[in-house]
Amino acid sequence: MKNIDLISLIDQIDDNSDSLVKLHQDLIKIESVNTGYMPTGNETKVSEFCAKWFKEYGIQSKQLSRNEDRSNFIAKYPFSGNNKKLLLMSHTDVVPVENYDKWEFEPFSAELRDGKILGRGSSDCKGLLASQMMAMAILAKNKIEFKDNFTLISGADEEHGGRYGFGWLLDNHPEELRFEYAINEGGGSPVTIGNNLYYLLGTGEKGRLEINIRIKGESAHASVPWMGINAMGSTSKAIDKIMNFVPELDCSTDIFNYLGLFGIETKPSIKNLDLIIQEAYEKNPSLGSLLRALSRMTITPTIIKGGIKSNSVPEFIELVLDVRTLPNQDDKDVQNELDKLFAGIPNISYEIDYMAKPNSSPFETDLLQAIKKSQALSVERDDIQWIPSVSNGFTDSRFTRELDVITYGFRGTHPDDNPNSENVHGTNENYGVKSLISSSKTMLGTIWEICNPIIQ
Repeated sequence: MKNIDLISLIDQIDDNSDSLVKLHQDLIKIESVNTGYMPTGNETKVSEFCAKWFKEYGIQSKQLSRNEDRSNFIAKYPFSGNNKKLLLMSHTDVVPVENYDKWEFEPFSAELRDGKILGRGSSDCKGLLASQMMAMAILAKNKIEFKDNFTLISGADEEHGGRYGFGWLLDNHPEELRFEYAINEGGGSPVTIGNNLYYLLGTGEKGRLEINIRIKGESAHASVPWMGINAMGSTSKAIDKIMNFVPELDCSTDIFNYLGLFGIETKPSIKNLDLIIQEAYEKNPSLGSLLRALSRMTITPTIIKGGIKSNSVPEFIELVLDVRTLPNQDDKDVQNELDKLFAGIPNISYEIDYMAKPNSSPFETDLLQAIKKSQALSVERDDIQWIPSVSNGFTDSRFTRELDVITYGFRGTHPDDNPNSENVHGTNENYGVKSLISSSKTMLGTIWEICNPIIQ
């Protein structure tokens, strides 16, 4: 191996920043939209692009798939041993564009404007994929050897539960996921309060359940509505109950043990939790929003459909709810809340579909130390304070954690970029070039620190 150090490798990411931006743009331009209903996704097009791009650096790859159009991309670093140390995770699918007319630019244009790369999937999750690819390419270009192996896997179908992606790999190829450590999306947001910089390391995730509700009535002609039972009556009552749901508060999540670092000196309890969250909002709105999410179950109506004709009383209405649970809650807790909400509402039934169970990894590990060192170098700050955090969303990390792989959500976002302005899943999604570069540096540094480079 060449006599080269980490700093010079990180400098090479700056030297190749134009190539990094182009890589990110090329990934965005591939419209790997996952509607959740087959046929969809077309993630294989992304996998084929990544395979071709990596080949120029001497990195071979393979694809494993449940469906030929929805492959999972796997690239093992070539200059390393066989001890499986670190898995770099991301996903290749993106959510649909809900309303093209509201976008200020073509959603898949990957336009570069004002220091941001614009487009659906730019933040979720092709920015992380591009950064991981560039980190691996820089190391391969320099033929850096490691005692331990690291591998990149970018999965399909993350946006609809992973049944074609990491979930399918877990069930059919678990050996591909068995590493000591993994790093994925789902954390790493910077929080700035005054001159203090904090990073929230994603050590766990709330659970996600989908509730499918069916409300029954009796059809009739709309001119004589009394001859039937309009399912909208019970539906409106159910929606009213859901929208006015008051959850029980909870402050047992780890992040509440670190509030003193944010200058919040009050010891949290159920009685003062709302006041603490309000104080957090005043210090940093992102922090306040996170604490609110991590202190309660949320029940949100997201889809409603029913009726067959404008002049017919609807006999059936279907309602879909998104439910997020805390680590100490399960489907029984959700059922209890729903039963209380729907008590006294006639002709209503529901089914619970578990999309993701709450999951977590320990905080104090060698991977944490590697990320700490790497992020300090990446953003040139040696005063960062670190806090474990549970994500209010869910990612593919739940699948690796099921195999006891210590998995963290951490992208390495630059502190000058505001993650809340990225509009993930929303209109005008974007990703900062500074974060794209800092993430690449952090990924490279983490690999260096955890996988034992062979230094001559």
